[in-house]
Parts: sequence; C-alpha cells; structure tokens
Amino acid sequence: MTHNALSPGIVPGRLQAQDYEENFADLHEPLDDHEALVAADRCYFCHDAPCITACPTDIDIPLFIRQIATGTPEAAAETILGQNILGGMCARVCPTETLCEEVCVREVAEGKPVLIGQLQRYATDTLMAAGKHPFKRAEPTGKRIAVVGAGPAGLSCAHRLAMHGHDVALYDGREKPGGLNEYGIAAYKTVGGFAQAEVDWLLQIGGIKVETGKRLGRELTLDALRDQYDAVFLGVGLGGVNALGLEAEDKDGIADAVDFIAELRQASDLSALPVGRDVVVIGGGMTAVDAAVQSKLLGALNVSLVYRRGRDRMNASVFEQDLAASKGVRIITNATPVAIHGNGAVREVEFEYTDDTLAPTGERFRLPADQLFKAIGQALDAEGLPELDGRKIAVTGAGRTSVDRVWAGGDCAAGGDDLTVTAVAEGRDAAEDIHASLVS
Repeated sequence: MTHNALSPGIVPGRLQAQDYEENFADLHEPLDDHEALVAADRCYFCHDAPCITACPTDIDIPLFIRQIATGTPEAAAETILGQNILGGMCARVCPTETLCEEVCVREVAEGKPVLIGQLQRYATDTLMAAGKHPFKRAEPTGKRIAVVGAGPAGLSCAHRLAMHGHDVALYDGREKPGGLNEYGIAAYKTVGGFAQAEVDWLLQIGGIKVETGKRLGRELTLDALRDQYDAVFLGVGLGGVNALGLEAEDKDGIADAVDFIAELRQASDLSALPVGRDVVVIGGGMTAVDAAVQSKLLGALNVSLVYRRGRDRMNASVFEQDLAASKGVRIITNATPVAIHGNGAVREVEFEYTDDTLAPTGERFRLPADQLFKAIGQALDAEGLPELDGRKIAVTGAGRTSVDRVWAGGDCAAGGDDLTVTAVAEGRDAAEDIHASLVS
C-alpha cells in the first residue's frame, strides 16, 4: 500500500505508544489449566456429536475435550492435529460461532456453547510449547511433488504428503510462507508471531523444501512443474482484488484492504503505520471487518463499513459484525458506491441506497473519507491454469483438475467457502488422493 503526500489526512502516530499494545492485544486471552478443565467439564461428550459434522476437518471434538478433561492436553492436540495440522491457527480464526459451537447441544439448550475453539487452542498451544511434533515421516518413496502456494491449503497438503514419505517442494510468491495466515488476518487474532511459529513447527516433519519469491505465472509455469515433478498441487489463493468500477478509483488515499492488512501484519512499529481520520471500507466479508476494526484500533476517528446488501447477507459472521460495532465501527447496509469525490486525493465517497434486489432507490448520501479501502472480493490472478469453473479452478473429487497429475484446493478452487479450515481440509484430502495415485 502506498501513502502519498497528497493525502494529508493519512498520518502515523495517532495514539499514545501504550494504546497500540492494548488495542492489538490477543482478542481472546488463552485459557489457563483450571479454566480449560472447567470449560471441558461442560461437554456432554455426545455420541453422535453435531459439532464433528459441523467441523470442515472432521475433528473428533468430544474425544479431544475428554482428553483435556482427563489431564492429557497433548493427546488432545494429537487428536486435533491428525485431522487439522493447522489446528492452532484455526482455533484462533475459525468462525466457531457458525460452525462447531453453533450446533453444540449446550448452545441449543442454554445459549452458551462449550468453548470448543478456545479448548482447541489450549491443547495445540500446550503441545507446541513443549516443542513436540507427534508425526513421523514414512519411508521415502522417491516421489517428488510440487506444492504451489504456502497458505493453509498448501501447508496442509505438503505436510500430509511428507508424512507419506514423499519429497515436497513448497513454493510461494511472497517472502514468507503462511499465505493468509501470515498476511491476511487481523493482527489481534494471531499475536506474537504465531503464524510463522506454526509454519516452523509444521516443517519439523521433514521432507519439505520451502522456496519463497517464486510465483506461478512469474517464475513458475505449470508445464515446467509437471515436467519436473510426479504431481502438482495448486493452492495459489486469490491474488487479484476486484475493482469498484468507478471513475477516480485511482485517487490518492484509495487502497485494497488486503494490502493494508498485510502491511499492518508485517509492521514492526504500528505507530509508524499511517491511517486516515475518516476511513471508509467497502465490503461485507471478513477482510472488510478486519480492515475497519484495525483502522479504528490505529486511531482513526470515524470508520464506516458500507455493504451493498443487508446485514443478514454479510459474509462476516454476526460475532465479527458485533466486534466491529463494539470497537466503534459504523456499519451501513443496503448501499452501493456510485462516485468518488476529491481533487487528487479522495475526500468523499458517494453512495446510493439499494433495495433487497440491489436495485437503486434514488436516495443518495456522502461520507467524508481521506482513506478508502476496497474489500469487495478477490479474483484468481495467475496464468496457465487448468480449466476454470467460473472464476476459480474447476475440481472434481479431492481436488483433481482438468490437467493430469494436477490438483487444486483452497480459495483458488471452485466449491469451497473461503475459510482457513476448509482450505486445510481440501489440502489434506488432495494429499491423500495424490498419495493414492502415486503408490497405486
């Protein structure tokens, strides 16, 4: 993201030093041993547990909670990580309120679910803090697989392939592995450098060589990878950002929300990160909420999140919407941008109210803005890909594409719901399918 002298309202250091530390502290304090036992004791250990069905990675949730309740959190972590190797990150960022916890029997009966996400974090953090990696590589197979994209899908795929004894080359276009876990999630959800710590822990399995700064369509081509490797997995995510389609979209002070979040995540000093006085975020998903909340936490005076549909259609969960509101973000729904005003730099954004069919109502309003973030979805940004289904890679079964010996998963593949936990499941399942095809 670039900051320009023509945007005088975008400045660093809006807060006192201690405010940044407080504002970007852990969203949920981790459970201590006693709190974990108390939380685990609330689980009914259902036989046909609905929480397992609601988990995209099919973790045996009653089993791992029982293991915590009996004082064996490391065993609980193995139960979790056997299904979801990024269980530590997912415990922090999964929308558990709309997945496992929403269907918890305690939630249905009492309105207060078992703290499944926080218990998962307790277990996985305990194991990682002990420096243990409970998985071992099988005997080497001599097979070599290229995994392109070191985000959740690619990391999950690479780890499972390495477990089966294959050699994996893990490529990523950025300077660090981790994908959205490293660059795309609000800083208060994953504090203390956890994303890289989890990657380092995952790589302890061995057999995975990470090569950063290599991107498909730039340094890599699919044809060359197919020539060099026995199989290829594409977990390239969505690198492009959709445009608003308005004139003056190139004015100073306008940026992509994903770039803003990435810059914030990599900043060593948050007080040096410029932010506007009046910030407008356009979008209704997790990225929009993360950008809006973090703008407020950086000291923006007024932050408005504007979405073209109603609240019930926002991709961000009710929990995330409520979090934004609690931090002082104003959420405006059923409004779409129609014009950007300003001389050189953005000064106002004009919107028109829409009805439930997105038809314009004729009623317009303007919001002052010295900084505007676009968060209206991302698009596939790579060349030489397999056949597409709409705007994503078409897949069948466990991620098989139209090209022989090429699989895909995560946000770049059709059919998913763009969640970290779903990407992990797709990477894992593709790895099992790749393994089966290579040893058959």
